[in-house]
Amino acid sequence: MNCNPSLIMKRYNHLIGEIDAAYHEMSLKLGLSDSAMIVLYTICDNGTSCLLQDICRRSGLSKQTVNSAIRKLESDGILYLESAGQKSKNVCLTKAGIHLAGQTAGRVIQIENEIFASWPQEDVQNYLGLTEAFLRALQEKAKDL
Repeated sequence: MNCNPSLIMKRYNHLIGEIDAAYHEMSLKLGLSDSAMIVLYTICDNGTSCLLQDICRRSGLSKQTVNSAIRKLESDGILYLESAGQKSKNVCLTKAGIHLAGQTAGRVIQIENEIFASWPQEDVQNYLGLTEAFLRALQEKAKDL
């Protein structure tokens, strides 16, 4: 068993951790928990509503964490759930939720867009392509565990 990551993986893990810490700091500065920010961000990424199952899938958060964040945001009048079929629920922003999402997740999205806009297009495409290739390879290798 090899528990020693390569120098490349050490650097990669460090960068991922630092990126996560930057998002955590933004959430704190904007007055949201990490899970609430991720829920609002995922909804914003989809418009003003999103299927509950898509929030779980896209966010990487556990179903329990998503449900806890949604219950809190729902009790604060930020969002509501509506039926979207037999077993599906749609998570929708209220008017207050649209405002809050714009002031929080919307600002984060704007920052991200500004960063990518400042990079040469070729670099953006290379970064996204390599990230996607890593993801696909990781998903394939995970099947063999």
